[in-house]
Amino acid sequence: MQKYDLAIIGSGIGGALIAALNKNKNHILFEKDSNIGGCAGTFKRYGNYYNIGATTFVGYEENHIIKKIFDDINYVPNIEESKIAIRTIQDKKVVDRVRNFEEFLTQIQEYYPNKNNRIFWEKIKKIDEKFWQIKNIHFAKYSLKSYLKSLLTFKDLIKTFEMDLFKSANSFIKDTLGEISKEYQNFIDAQLLITVQSKSSDVSLLSMALGLSYPFHKVFYVNNGMGTIIEDILKGLNVHKKEEILKIKRLEDGFLIKSSKDEYKAKNIVLNTTIYDSKKLFDEKIKSYYEKFEFSDQSAFTLYLKIDSKKEFLEHYQIILKDDIPNCISNSFFISFSKLNDEKMSQNGYSVTISTHTKVTTWKALLNEEYKKQKEITQNFILEHFLDYFDTIKQEQIIKIFSATSLTFQRFIGRENCGGKAINLKTILQTPTCKTPFKGLYNVGDTIFAGQGWTGVALGASILDKELNEEF
Repeated sequence: MQKYDLAIIGSGIGGALIAALNKNKNHILFEKDSNIGGCAGTFKRYGNYYNIGATTFVGYEENHIIKKIFDDINYVPNIEESKIAIRTIQDKKVVDRVRNFEEFLTQIQEYYPNKNNRIFWEKIKKIDEKFWQIKNIHFAKYSLKSYLKSLLTFKDLIKTFEMDLFKSANSFIKDTLGEISKEYQNFIDAQLLITVQSKSSDVSLLSMALGLSYPFHKVFYVNNGMGTIIEDILKGLNVHKKEEILKIKRLEDGFLIKSSKDEYKAKNIVLNTTIYDSKKLFDEKIKSYYEKFEFSDQSAFTLYLKIDSKKEFLEHYQIILKDDIPNCISNSFFISFSKLNDEKMSQNGYSVTISTHTKVTTWKALLNEEYKKQKEITQNFILEHFLDYFDTIKQEQIIKIFSATSLTFQRFIGRENCGGKAINLKTILQTPTCKTPFKGLYNVGDTIFAGQGWTGVALGASILDKELNEEF
């Protein structure tokens, strides 16, 4: 039986970063799918490549966690900075999320006029800047050392943000901007759904600031697909694709891992599965630990298009509608275009990923024929509005179109939900951390601290890496 110091289950952002940061250790990484990268992966269908999620790449700059980790593993990604991070379109209002603050503020004031817009957005930007200047952010439980490190981080947060740390996003909006229009509120919430998977009613001021500020940083396009980054940083490592982990049994000196192909022993395990799916791998005590976390019912509905066009488009758009999309919990959808000169992603035309937010239970409750019917209704609704806004694209130019629900994601990448619970003062003590109560068992990914996307997951991976290296 093969034995390892570290076994990593899942090749999403968190699992891939942990594998790369610990490449000199005796470790193995398992991925049930033929593709690697999870939600940040790239897949091939009908002879074309598509990004699984409509994802932006942000954080590759000084004083940011992505740049630090990539420097540590000696990796330079093949990326190009986007001049406009996102073009947000709401009826006749067009706001470009650009790094230049004054340029952005001029647009906000034009379309969402408010005497305190400068105060609001300067505060949001300042909070974000202060957060990324904090060193040694840590949040973990289940050992005295972990609690003490977390306490030091909390003290740093109090020192940095004072009473702002305890404010909710909604209260800050009301105190600063007053009663804003429904359109302005929808603009803010649509941005937050992209980044923190929640609306302002559910998050803290700090979370809102981080979520709204990311376009003030460098935002990049990843050449050859988002999954290329994952593939590059895992190159040469011990990665087992198309090998699903079925059961994990706790031993006195580690864990026994049973896969669809073999059995292994590992002293330490990192689960890049969601905090909700991890329970399926265990019996008794460990299963009970994972069962205590309340399931996050949020997921994604995603369209994939191949478009025959030579017209130049931005890399990212967000369309905000007046009403919610059928079978979804959002009135907006996010669009990612491949670059026209991307030889892999655009070899047969633009590769386009369009995503919005939905619920897992919406799709699980439907029987087969009704599922197909509702899926088509949602797909056609989004496509109709997409074509309305992009009037230079004609229906006949869409070479391929297909879509995915939470059931699709469960089948291929082993997860049905999208992100974890919103982090605020009410939920922070219930928020799962990388460390578990069981020696040698850890978690990483977007359902535990620190959050969603590349920066959130990378911050969590950085915390986990420190915990792991104390064990080795």
